[in-house]
Amino acid sequence: MTIGVISDTHGNLAAWTAAQEYFEGAELIVHCGDVLYHGPKFQPVAEYDPARLAEAINACPVPVIIARGNGDSNVDQLVLDVPVQNPYALVQWGDQRLLVAHGDGPTADELLPLARKWQINFLFTGHLHVPMVRGVDGVMHVNPGSPTYPLGDDPRPTIARLVDGVPEIIQL
Repeated sequence: MTIGVISDTHGNLAAWTAAQEYFEGAELIVHCGDVLYHGPKFQPVAEYDPARLAEAINACPVPVIIARGNGDSNVDQLVLDVPVQNPYALVQWGDQRLLVAHGDGPTADELLPLARKWQINFLFTGHLHVPMVRGVDGVMHVNPGSPTYPLGDDPRPTIARLVDGVPEIIQL
């Protein structure tokens, strides 16, 4: 089973398109929020095209789950066929329980006790724009980073993928 994980695309159609190559054969794609808008902190990238990104997400041949980010608005839902869930999405996929959130509030550390209580296998968050994989008390927490505005000590555009229960960070 393969699950694609992406976050913080901020309207970057090229980032979504590049990620699809790595999501080939995926049964599910989760987006941890900040889908269309670039926000006031960032200059729009050359590939900023939120309308066409919405069309690409709507045309995706596999199910897409989206958790609302701090840059997502009610207006975004008007162009997305996929519900933007707030503050998180709880997903049962096969034998895996997934909790998908942006991570700006509640934060990943605030969600971990809930994830343990709900016997979540994977907590997926974004917001920080820094990729990370960590195990915490039986819950695997994955932040795919950002394919558009990477941050951290070594900022590189990233996504993540879960293949047969093993998470990996992928540099685009």
